[in-house]
Amino acid sequence: MSAAEAVGVFRRARGRTLDAFLSEKEREWKGPFYFIQGADPQFGLMKAWSTGDSDSGGDEWGQEIRLTEQAVEAINKLKPKPKFFVLCGDLIHAMPGTPWRKEQTADLQRVLARVDRDIPLVLVSGNHDVGNTPTPETVAEFQQTWGDDYFSFWVGGVLFLVLNSQFWYDASQCPALKQAQDQWLDQQLSVAGRRHCQHAVVFQHIPLFLRSIDEDDDYFNLTKSVRKEVANKLTRAGVTAVFSGHYHRNAGGTYQNLDMVVSSAIGCQLGQDTHGLRVVVVTAEKIIHRYYSLDELSEKGIEADLMGLMEEK
Repeated sequence: MSAAEAVGVFRRARGRTLDAFLSEKEREWKGPFYFIQGADPQFGLMKAWSTGDSDSGGDEWGQEIRLTEQAVEAINKLKPKPKFFVLCGDLIHAMPGTPWRKEQTADLQRVLARVDRDIPLVLVSGNHDVGNTPTPETVAEFQQTWGDDYFSFWVGGVLFLVLNSQFWYDASQCPALKQAQDQWLDQQLSVAGRRHCQHAVVFQHIPLFLRSIDEDDDYFNLTKSVRKEVANKLTRAGVTAVFSGHYHRNAGGTYQNLDMVVSSAIGCQLGQDTHGLRVVVVTAEKIIHRYYSLDELSEKGIEADLMGLMEEK
């Protein structure tokens, strides 16, 4: 893939928005639609996890290539087409500055380039993409490879916000970048209130929480003080759903009117779930979602009850 082709397919988030959707045309509600959420293709983790060397053992990723190819094929067959396909972080396993990062990136880009061009890719940064402790350099690398690390876009009257959750995990090496995202987010949430959007939805990698706002701190959630601050800010602005990955298992819970949705991985599973994708239907009144195994989505497509929600009433 040439550099120009990579920009056209992947670096669509620039200037803190997504060039696939023109906000002037997308700010009004136009009826129900759906999108596909995936997380953690994480090329290299399955080999690393199987050997017990998750830090440096990811020197093979053929299984992840096949699984992501299956995901792309399943998405491309769906009718009607989803509005977009969002990947909620950990695109590859190799951390910044470690072996196989370039090779994993090239292979993932090759597979994702097969997504139907009428289904825009929305790419979210995870800890393996910018580092557990991101720096200005690792964030710049992500932006050069995949596009902006945080941005917003409108689809059919719904405001979508893509956030870099690593700034809430550990911004000790890039405090100015965290401050910039915080200020930008406040501005976007203010816009959401003024514009009276149908819904406001957040995508990020690390969940606010796995099941409860008061659960103990864990590797797989944000610390209690941070999660409560962020959750309160989002709920006050009318955000009704946050979609994430990172956990490699399905989970989730609610806080006030906020639905925290944690989707398992396309790649390595750390629990009993299957490699899969989440179908998310947006209606005027609510957001309904269901996790499908890759086999289910490939063989049967979306179930009739979800399809029925997209019919104009």
